Amino acid sequence: MKKFLFLLFVLASFSASAQTLFYYGNDSVSLKDFLMAFKKNNPGQTNEKAFKEYLDLYIASRLKIKEASARGYDTLPQFIADLDNLRAQIMPSYMNDKSETDKLVNEAFTRSQKDIHLSHIFISFTQNGLYDTLASKKKAEDVLKDLKLNASFAEVAKKYSDDPSAKKNGGDLGWLTVFSLPYELENLAYSTPAGKTSALVKSKAGYHIFKNISERKALGRIKAAQILLAFPPDANAAGKEATKKLADSLYNRLLKGDDFANLATAFSNDIISAAANGQMQEFGVGQYEPAFENVAFSLSKDGIISKPFLTVHGYHVVKRLSRVPVSSAKDEKTMQALREKVEGSDRMQSVKKALVQKVLQGASFKKMFFNEAELWLYSDSVLERKPITRTISLNKKTQLFQLGKKQVSVEDWINYPLVYRYKADGSGVKPYGQMWEEFIDKTATDYYGANLEDFNEAFRRQIGEFKDGNLFFEIMQKQIWEPAQTDTIALKSFYENNKVKYQWKNSADAVIFYATDMNTAATFLKELKIVPADWNNLLKNFSEKIAADSARFDLAQIPGITAQLKAGVFTTQQVNKSDNSVAFAYIIKTYNKPSQKSFAEARGAVITDYQAELEKTWMQELKKKYPLRMNAKVVDDVARNYKFS
Repeated sequence: MKKFLFLLFVLASFSASAQTLFYYGNDSVSLKDFLMAFKKNNPGQTNEKAFKEYLDLYIASRLKIKEASARGYDTLPQFIADLDNLRAQIMPSYMNDKSETDKLVNEAFTRSQKDIHLSHIFISFTQNGLYDTLASKKKAEDVLKDLKLNASFAEVAKKYSDDPSAKKNGGDLGWLTVFSLPYELENLAYSTPAGKTSALVKSKAGYHIFKNISERKALGRIKAAQILLAFPPDANAAGKEATKKLADSLYNRLLKGDDFANLATAFSNDIISAAANGQMQEFGVGQYEPAFENVAFSLSKDGIISKPFLTVHGYHVVKRLSRVPVSSAKDEKTMQALREKVEGSDRMQSVKKALVQKVLQGASFKKMFFNEAELWLYSDSVLERKPITRTISLNKKTQLFQLGKKQVSVEDWINYPLVYRYKADGSGVKPYGQMWEEFIDKTATDYYGANLEDFNEAFRRQIGEFKDGNLFFEIMQKQIWEPAQTDTIALKSFYENNKVKYQWKNSADAVIFYATDMNTAATFLKELKIVPADWNNLLKNFSEKIAADSARFDLAQIPGITAQLKAGVFTTQQVNKSDNSVAFAYIIKTYNKPSQKSFAEARGAVITDYQAELEKTWMQELKKKYPLRMNAKVVDDVARNYKFS
């Protein structure tokens, strides 16, 4: 079997992107563009014949599309609206840098292979009830000082950490894995070697220091059932002891064979799992408090039940139902699941940031000289209705920066805080510095969306293909399909001039039935054989599963012919392997001698032939209007460098 070695040709022979395959009028087509179109539209068809046939079709399509543009079809309101609608539909999938997302997916896979036992010290920007970054920085410096003096991390956490749980657990977060923490903190955790303490890192909430206590191969995920005996809010020591005794009693009942599901339904205070016979949603490391996870993941096999154990919520008895190990292979299922998690996580902010930087650099971001203090004064005057108490040098038309061809003014800036100045948590107004950074990011992102064709070749190609497809359809409809369908006089004239082509050979009056499946076909056929002439009424009982076509057909059009036909017979049921539908026919009358088809009988074929004639004449006109010039060198290189085997 002959095969084209496309990649060998493109990579080894010469750069296809730099080669022009042919010119038509003042336009040209590169070899790269042609090869991409060929491989996309001819999957598996990699022989020389298919290549040459597609080249002819491709040239014809470029001529037709060029003529459609020349006629202004791409300026029609409906055409523009359709293109804008498509652009809006597909643009969101291109608004993140795919290469950056791919990096995050691969990073998540690597991190998913291990769990980290982590301790944490958190210093909040809110100190003594006030937002005080100086006080928090001083406190963080004290933490670093104590740690440098080899103080115990746990003791330092108890002394300084603003995480309330640190007073009891010394900052011990237990075992964590990928997606357990906000991305910026996950980066800190996974960049800290086992047994080491991290650097001090600043987040939007405060300062963080981690200690990587130890690492292990990732345990994966577990499905379990539990009985939770929760402490009442006002439980005293006696009440807690009573809860413990009940937990021990239930455990003993389980050991004697009592049903876990029944006991969970009757006694568990976890309302959600109790309603499901105690079954919890599948969970992984870092989703629950360490005391619970340590026991759940220590259960060695499915069906094992833990002894009652204590957490801050009360006493638990846990039964392991199943365990799903972490995939160590980058198979399609694993990577797709990680991709969905990545795209739904906060780490996509890093992709957006990378995209913003790409746009700012690619579009030559240029900040104009202006006084920021004056801009904030002007902003206060508009947003807070505060009077400006001194002369300032800017107004609403003052240009602040330029991004590509877009000039951004003070007025553009003011429109941003009018909508986005309040914090999402309802705690007040964002600082101007933060809003300014957000404004630049949004401006860059909007610019990227508005000029996506310039930044993303795949998007540009998809839009271009849709535009070309619509232009092709529009001009074919007006030039060929519509005239061939509606010009009855021309059709009849074409029929008369070519009458000899439209002859009945061996044929039959028949009804062809199309059933959705074999069972339906068999049931229908059984009833049909009783009164074949009543097929039309019988169809009403099978209206959604069987269709029929009644006419005179050439024998080649009738499915299931296995023997000589005669009136009153049924052909063999023929199965379409692509969808398991079934076709067969009922023969009403046969014709064994050739005869002339009337215009009405030949109309379908006449339309097809007339369309071909119209298109042939039109193509000759287009080739005169837009002279075709093949690049002989490239054509020779194609002939010489494509390898066949």
